[in-house]
Amino acid sequence: MSVLKAENISLSYNNSTTPILENIYLNIPESSLTVILGESGCGKTTLLNILAGFQQADHGVVKIDNQVLTAPSDQRAVVFQEHALLPWLNVAENVGFSLKLKGLATKEIEQHVSQILKIVGLSHVTEANIWQLSGGMKQRVGIARALISHAPFILLDEPFAALDAFTRENMQQLVLDLWIQQNKGFFLITHDIEEALLLSHQLVLMSAHPGKIIEILHLNFAQRYRDGESIRSIKSDSDFILLREKLFEQLRQQKLESLEV
Repeated sequence: MSVLKAENISLSYNNSTTPILENIYLNIPESSLTVILGESGCGKTTLLNILAGFQQADHGVVKIDNQVLTAPSDQRAVVFQEHALLPWLNVAENVGFSLKLKGLATKEIEQHVSQILKIVGLSHVTEANIWQLSGGMKQRVGIARALISHAPFILLDEPFAALDAFTRENMQQLVLDLWIQQNKGFFLITHDIEEALLLSHQLVLMSAHPGKIIEILHLNFAQRYRDGESIRSIKSDSDFILLREKLFEQLRQQKLESLEV
């Protein structure tokens, strides 16, 4: 099983005396769920960009197993907060675009796209224009585009932040179903505490100024879904609610302390 690792990652901007990220160590095993939770400005998206190879740290390395990664590669796929789809292409063309760049035959691309769109529940909109889709459907296209790369690690940057509560929960269920079916490592950024609890094996809590890991919680709520329990049942469980309120208060206090500095 492969592991995506951040080893001693630190980063500062413009010679600032306060690092954006400081001494980040994190292991993201394949077939696991890792969620980052923390206040705005703690460096969550910056860490994702470093893990994806979009940005280089001042210190430390990103590895998959023993291979040091210094640029984007097909080992990591990213789903952005803004869907970043190509508006002049339809759904199928957006999902198959990377395969077209690789030079695959049209028939082979169509087969791969058909399979992936079925997995994410979009077989009925294959030829639809992007502007015809709802927000949730656009994010499904973005996830399909990440899955078709066959990358072992999927990095998601607050992908459901703009969605209504009902659609957001449907997308959370999609991530859990994909984790069960695809055996990939998922790394997700969110500000939503319930989402963080539901979608993580390891929930990574970060503080800001500097951005650093202050605690890693190992949770079993996703496994409970895998074992057959419904999302509604999990979210209404007393253990889930107590931990949700504890984290809310912890983050609230962290925010207050940062305002006093």
